Amino acid sequence: MYICDVVKMIQMEEVSIKLNFKRLMTSELSRNDSILREAAISAANRAYAPYSHFNVGAAVLLNDGTVVEGNNQENIAYPSGLCAERVALFSAGATFPDKPVMALAIVAIKNGVVQPSIAPCGGCRQVMIETEQRYGQPMRILLCGTDETILVASTQDLLPLFFSF
Repeated sequence: MYICDVVKMIQMEEVSIKLNFKRLMTSELSRNDSILREAAISAANRAYAPYSHFNVGAAVLLNDGTVVEGNNQENIAYPSGLCAERVALFSAGATFPDKPVMALAIVAIKNGVVQPSIAPCGGCRQVMIETEQRYGQPMRILLCGTDETILVASTQDLLPLFFSF
């Protein structure tokens, strides 16, 4: 066998990943999604962000209607702080371990103004994936911005190549 035959046998396969989401105006949100967005805004307003001045709030909706809030907590000993998404999800898991997470809303505020939609960091996406796996169901993600919300049906759409157990 010649080297050119080996090269012909090893062919690279190109794969595309499609991201599915809905873009909604804030006025189009359901009542429950509006409540979740407002809870995330409330949480963002209480964030501890003395270094970045970029407040992020998250609100988790549990299957019984309970809403758990979280916000970013910065620390001068970076990276000892924690993102809003993880604060909310870990708090929900610690306080209500048997209640599945149905949805998570995320909002950013800078200088008192809600910012355009932001997406969670990679670490938060992995925690979100594991939360879905923990409860055996997808979690709706609402990336809430100034006038619109990006609605994602599952974290797998945000992190298709994730670690699993």
